[in-house]
Amino acid sequence: MASRRDWLEEGLRVLGEEGAPALTVDRLAARLKLTKGSFYHHFKGMAGYRSDLLAHYEAEHTGRYVADADRRGGDTPRARLLYLRELVLDDKDGSDALEIAVRAWALQDPEVHALQQRVDRTRVGYLRELVRGAGGDADATPLARLLYLLLVGAQQVVPPLPAEELREVYDLALRLAPHGEEPVA
Repeated sequence: MASRRDWLEEGLRVLGEEGAPALTVDRLAARLKLTKGSFYHHFKGMAGYRSDLLAHYEAEHTGRYVADADRRGGDTPRARLLYLRELVLDDKDGSDALEIAVRAWALQDPEVHALQQRVDRTRVGYLRELVRGAGGDADATPLARLLYLLLVGAQQVVPPLPAEELREVYDLALRLAPHGEEPVA
């Protein structure tokens, strides 16, 4: 029997590959090779599943990054910022497609829109905290926004920007930070 997490992870895969309209109990059950009863064992209908899926997305694609950077990113805000850059650049298992799908869904659904606003605020807020701690007090908010907009923009470009080229763009942006050190390669 699939776990609750299995259903949520499969939902994120479906969302990233096929978009929000593909999120149906039938589609999820078929992909997991399970019965709909297994779905209803874990969730109280599709509305409950969608809410749980959004919470899972937020935890895995925002909270996990912040926690990992804080825990393993180093002793300084600058080190955590560079570690976070590498986490984002290394995590290319469909996360760009998922991010695009969630943003598209947010244009059509108030619950998803509220989630996207919260995720964006959290991500920019964490970047601002790191930039400020790295010595960029005066320009922390604009630089945090710039770093985040680079990621969002890079996810939208066709064809996608290779990680090494995006790393170069991030390095350039980080050199703009007042009182900041040169980024390490």
